[in-house]
Amino acid sequence: MNLDETPLPGIGVRRDVTLATGRRVGVVVKRDGGMELIISERQDPDACQAAIPLTNEEAAAIGSLLGAPQLVADLTAEHRELPGVNTRQFVLSQDSPYADRTLGDTHLRTRTHASIVAISRSGQVYASPPPSFELAPGDVVIVVGTTDGLDKAAHLLNHG
Repeated sequence: MNLDETPLPGIGVRRDVTLATGRRVGVVVKRDGGMELIISERQDPDACQAAIPLTNEEAAAIGSLLGAPQLVADLTAEHRELPGVNTRQFVLSQDSPYADRTLGDTHLRTRTHASIVAISRSGQVYASPPPSFELAPGDVVIVVGTTDGLDKAAHLLNHG
């Protein structure tokens, strides 16, 4: 699958992909920082059927929705040959005692025997985040461990 990038003079940049159906879906990143989700017409891939304005927060949420599950699927496939090793994702709640604190503050690996392998935030994936990485509400946290360790990690991240 190819990601196409097209400069739009005076506007910004269009980044899109062609789906198996032939339809193009992407974003226009405007020079002023604005962003639009775009869907092409079936008959004319250069014409937009829909252009949906997005705030940075909305764009980040959509990016996390699309990116984190793929990362979990890839990690799960890699661990398929390792009995007892699983991958799961958790969303850090607004009420988490670790919101706005560092990953090291959780002592997650010591307390649960599970490891955080990535964090997805604002459409960006942070692989192997260091202990100094500051967690934020809404972060999608990708954890690897045993079933018991993952259950403990979910509880720890959202309840302490």
